[in-house]
Amino acid sequence: MRALPSASLNVLAYHRVLPAPDPMRPGAPTVEEFERRMRWVASNFDVMPLTEAVRALRGNRLPKRALSITFDDGYADNHDLALPVLRQIGLPATFFIATGFLDGGYMFNDLVIEALRHAQGPQFDLSDLGYGRLFVRTENERREAAGSILEELKCEMPGRRHAVAIDIATRAGAVLPSHLMMTTKEVKALYEAGMEIGAHTVRHPILARVSLDRVRQEIKDSRSQLEQIIGAPVVLFAYPNGRPMRDYRREHVGLVKELGFEAAVSTAWGAAHPGDDLYQIPRFTPWDHPNWRFGFRLAKSRFPKRYAHA
Repeated sequence: MRALPSASLNVLAYHRVLPAPDPMRPGAPTVEEFERRMRWVASNFDVMPLTEAVRALRGNRLPKRALSITFDDGYADNHDLALPVLRQIGLPATFFIATGFLDGGYMFNDLVIEALRHAQGPQFDLSDLGYGRLFVRTENERREAAGSILEELKCEMPGRRHAVAIDIATRAGAVLPSHLMMTTKEVKALYEAGMEIGAHTVRHPILARVSLDRVRQEIKDSRSQLEQIIGAPVVLFAYPNGRPMRDYRREHVGLVKELGFEAAVSTAWGAAHPGDDLYQIPRFTPWDHPNWRFGFRLAKSRFPKRYAHA
């Protein structure tokens, strides 16, 4: 990384930090794994709040090994498990909150995952919903079944998406966690602990699947609710799901600019370099468990190239 020709910005994208390994969520680190990774990151990078990093990127004054940490959606474990680790090590992070699920809500993907966790085998029959008969004999089959449902269901309108997820969970007799998403008090506690809060819409729709008017309202309402909670401006946005051209398009980038945000993040793979579009900053999902492999992939992402954008 010291040999790279110019400074660039890596942004890590997390969703959950778990108390113990979960075979239905293999990409989510346990709190012990998260702490080890954060200590490694702190030893090897200049970790910056994302707003500060964006402003440095705009002014072409990033430190050589700049990195920012982000979380999406607003899970309670972000407050309960991730925050204590970040505070202990002294690292900033940005939390993008989908406000419609605060204070007792559930995201559709969690309903489906819990349904497949509890479904009785050897098959879970969802033929009438268009998903066929799904094998649920092993943890691997349950995980694959949940993934196949979610790949289709996430593109539905939020109202129908949630209704179908509730139906699937009810059929499976799923027992849902009582405190899955953050409360408004916990969001405020993150901010008061020195963390940044960013907007992530209200109901997490795939922007490319709904009208531009609906997108505008989702973004504005999300930001307004968060500003009321923390009592400060919200200047960062994360596109739901975040894949350029598939989940959001150029008109959505223009809308985020029009609404006065300073920057926005996608889930395109790569690093941001001076001169790149600050409303389509790529992010790096930290799945690799060995630090050497994680570091190698992180360094590889920094070589200047054109990452996907709308």
